[in-house]
Amino acid sequence: MELKNLLEKMIKVNASDLHLKANAPPVFRINGKLAEEKGQSLTPEDLKKVAYQIMTPSQQQTFERMKEMDFAMGVRGLGRFRVNIFLQRGSIAIAMRAIPISVKRIDELDLPVILKDLSLKPRGLVLCTGTTGSGKSTTLAAIIEHINENISRHIITIEDPIEYLFRDNLSVICQREVLMDTVSYSIALRHILRQDPDVILIGEIRDRETMDVALKAADTGHLVLSTLHTLNATETINRIISFYPPHQHEHIRVLLATTLVGVISLRLLPRADGKGRIPAVEVLISTPAIKEYLLDPVKTLLIQSAIEEGYSQYGMQTFDQSIFKLYKDGLIAYDDAIQAVTNPDEFKLRLVGIEATAERGWEQFDKK
Repeated sequence: MELKNLLEKMIKVNASDLHLKANAPPVFRINGKLAEEKGQSLTPEDLKKVAYQIMTPSQQQTFERMKEMDFAMGVRGLGRFRVNIFLQRGSIAIAMRAIPISVKRIDELDLPVILKDLSLKPRGLVLCTGTTGSGKSTTLAAIIEHINENISRHIITIEDPIEYLFRDNLSVICQREVLMDTVSYSIALRHILRQDPDVILIGEIRDRETMDVALKAADTGHLVLSTLHTLNATETINRIISFYPPHQHEHIRVLLATTLVGVISLRLLPRADGKGRIPAVEVLISTPAIKEYLLDPVKTLLIQSAIEEGYSQYGMQTFDQSIFKLYKDGLIAYDDAIQAVTNPDEFKLRLVGIEATAERGWEQFDKK
């Protein structure tokens, strides 16, 4: 098996991922859908040979001990790839994701303009959420690049592995990779506040310890960017609180009300013209009303309606508002819109001009 040939085709067909497993042909993910590469099935020996060729000796040792390995690699003339090597049914399998060589700007990614304002905040916590492959890393990279192009900041990233590579512009950017530049997330985070950062990017918040550092750093005057595997803004709030025991929930709510700047939730939908995918984006901005709702467990349920009503004044939007706009602009198909919205029945009514129960915040959309 020639891995480079597969990677060349991956770039040619604009696939986001490549999956390799024993006794099966290579599989590409193109615009969110799996497509088999015609040809011979891969043998366990093929995969073991390829896996050990692309791992360093230390990575090989880690893989043999842990049975899985995450890293990023560059291929001359093609670009960078995020690689996960793991075992399935006793044989090696490989998942590879293409990482664009250049970092796309916020406008190029069709992201809401309000993200530019969030990226230039002097302090606070900004979370990017969504399922795997929804564009979280790409969005955070665009935010970092916007900072880099507009203001002078010392930016430190902790990633596992490093995906996008940044070049210093107005800012100074230090990128640290777990197992290469630091032993672990926890150790890197334990020392990061002594490294004089203005902006901290944490690749992913996986546990309470990481959440503690993120909240502490945001509370002490740093802008903290990170990701969570949650579906929307309200679920993100509940997930953060769930990291902690019940007796600490009140304290965490106060800390969140103080530090949270915004939550960006993402879903990628197929473009109507078949040329790739476009993000539907829910955006929460920490307004006085949102802060009040964060403090009270009962009022937390009102956050979704506050987002909906805050479109005109604050630039917030729900998924349904984002999807409605994408559909009215002809960027996504009706079937894809219906499958993606939170409330399909209200969406259908609105399309035919019948007002739903909650109307505040929709005026700007109905004018178009």
